[in-house]
Amino acid sequence: MLADFGERTFLKLWSHANPYKDDGHEMCDLIAVFGDEIFVFFDREIVIAGDDDMDLDIAWGRWKRKAIDKQINTAHGAERYIRMGRPSYLDAKKEHPLPFEIDVNNAKIHKIIVAHGAKEACKKASSDNVYGSLAITYEDCDNNDPDPFPFHVRLDRNNPVHILDSHNLAIILSELDTITDLSRFLNEKVRAITQYDMLSYCGEEDLLGHYLANFDSSLNRHVIGPQDRSDINCVMIGEGEWRDFIDTDVYKNTKAANKVSYGWDELIQRTCQNAIDGTLLGNGNLWTKQSAIFDMVKEPRFMRRGLFERMLEVISKFPDRPIGLMRQVTLLPSYTKNIAYVFLQLCAPTDLKARPDYREKRQAMLEIACGSAKNKFQELTRIIGIGIDAPKHSDGNDGEDFVLMPCETWTDEMRVHYEVANKDLKFFETPQMREHRQVVHEFVNPEPTTAIQPPTKKVGRNEPCPCGSGVKFKKCHGAPTPRMEE
Repeated sequence: MLADFGERTFLKLWSHANPYKDDGHEMCDLIAVFGDEIFVFFDREIVIAGDDDMDLDIAWGRWKRKAIDKQINTAHGAERYIRMGRPSYLDAKKEHPLPFEIDVNNAKIHKIIVAHGAKEACKKASSDNVYGSLAITYEDCDNNDPDPFPFHVRLDRNNPVHILDSHNLAIILSELDTITDLSRFLNEKVRAITQYDMLSYCGEEDLLGHYLANFDSSLNRHVIGPQDRSDINCVMIGEGEWRDFIDTDVYKNTKAANKVSYGWDELIQRTCQNAIDGTLLGNGNLWTKQSAIFDMVKEPRFMRRGLFERMLEVISKFPDRPIGLMRQVTLLPSYTKNIAYVFLQLCAPTDLKARPDYREKRQAMLEIACGSAKNKFQELTRIIGIGIDAPKHSDGNDGEDFVLMPCETWTDEMRVHYEVANKDLKFFETPQMREHRQVVHEFVNPEPTTAIQPPTKKVGRNEPCPCGSGVKFKKCHGAPTPRMEE
């Protein structure tokens, strides 16, 4: 289950199960490396029977020592190993090293322990426990200090690890199923652990519910703890925060709206598989930051929704009856400032598509479109090109082309080169070019379900308003409507 979540969240290229150290021993159960964000998972299952005649304190102590304490020591050891710069391998024989390098000086290592087997005993021990999740408290303590009561784990805030369990593993890795969304949550959690003398919550899912519902507009991000309160030194999050959050219409609407965003994920996964199979055309290395896919993977979930919705929209508007060679190019902004995507659809005559160099020509055209976008929009510092055959006129077997164009530095020679190359194609130069502005919100509010119907007969200004408010019509829906002018 952990490996499956890893592949969906971190994708094929950046997550590997059971990597080995240079001594031939396993380092962890799953490692995911994406840029400077390193996720190291440790998974352990030991079942607490939960018999009626069981001494709960003894059973809990034994379970915690094996399922959590031992894994914490292993996690700290794995972090030390990584920071020493020692190599890691895909196999015990050390024949296949992990296909990426780790910058140990800038790496953020997230140590995540998944402890299974206590859920049913936890629920049985307390009727107040909604899901059977482990309660967690970070404070100044030794990890070997006794817990105040069973199913409550005390952790040292000075060297934090993250504890998930059988219930909330699926919640965390499915709700935060992009690398950006997950790393932001964990980084904010570490910030809160560092800031407050104590951070305590009844389950990791409750912490997530608090985090998602608590957006600081001044910082433009979700936060843990109260906003603008420097005098607070302890944060406690109660039972049921997650249950209450997912029961809101905003959450349900957002989940429904996000379904389209997984088309972006499918595009990435398919490209990753092409890279593994050696059939991908492009100018980047997918295992490094110098890759178009690397930037696509960085997009958070809500931005993927907006990007793919727009792609589907322009696909639907491609001409139904193309004449000769036709193309449509669209510029899409990234969540990251000064980065943009150039989306090229191409419909070529059959004889041109049959040529062995057709894909190379399509990729060359995509590169010209990216260079022309830079000439048109000088503020861009990085452009990712995505080229496909127009789906309306394609059998879907032509694949995608990707171009990465770093353009922080843009010389006169480069500008002139793409001006000349674009002379006939006229990317971003035709009179048909249109600009569309769209705002994408992380959460989607439900549409209004009721509306005040206009009165069927004339209503006096001093009569009760027909909406049922009990207020005079002139002070309710009979009041003048404000006008806004720009």
